[in-house]
Amino acid sequence: MDPTAWIKKYDTEEYVYTKDVNQFVVEFCQGLKPGKAIDVAGGEGRNSVWLAQQGWQVENIDFAQNALDKSVLLAKEVGVEDRLVTTCQSALEFTAQTAPVDLAVVAYLHIYSHQFAQAMERTVAALKPGGHLMGVWHALENIQHNSHGPQNPDTLPSVESLTALCKQLGLRVLTLENRDGKVRTSDGPKPSVTVVLFAEKPL
Repeated sequence: MDPTAWIKKYDTEEYVYTKDVNQFVVEFCQGLKPGKAIDVAGGEGRNSVWLAQQGWQVENIDFAQNALDKSVLLAKEVGVEDRLVTTCQSALEFTAQTAPVDLAVVAYLHIYSHQFAQAMERTVAALKPGGHLMGVWHALENIQHNSHGPQNPDTLPSVESLTALCKQLGLRVLTLENRDGKVRTSDGPKPSVTVVLFAEKPL
């Protein structure tokens, strides 16, 4: 995958996706015992840094170095830079420094379905047995209801496609459902049909 467009997108002092943790990451991860975590395609670090604030040792993995640099600045801003490391690699090819980990977060990784399966396989491989995967994406159904967010159906997971993928990867699904979420636009947050996944890698 070519990071050029993303590097250009992140080339601003502003945090493109804000500094605020995703609401579903909070919902599913706040009750977990802190350990080691990876944030796959974690960008500017809003979720990585929040996890670090909760006591996790976090590795933010992204192919845009300037996004990772911003995540380090954000970690320093809130005093958790000692709990964050970064890895500049794509979701398709990364090798986690901290693996095996207790938690993997994959938030809004919208790539072609064959690439997505590859990225998820690599993510699950980095998990310890008993570890958890938390994922959140704009759902396939979003394009039926909203003009915001990705519009290519091949880049949008659904409950059905994620059910099949989790079975293929040997994950035990704890929660998998569509929820009311938000997509950030130049006109502010807009509604998005959002699919959330919380799963466990069996012992």
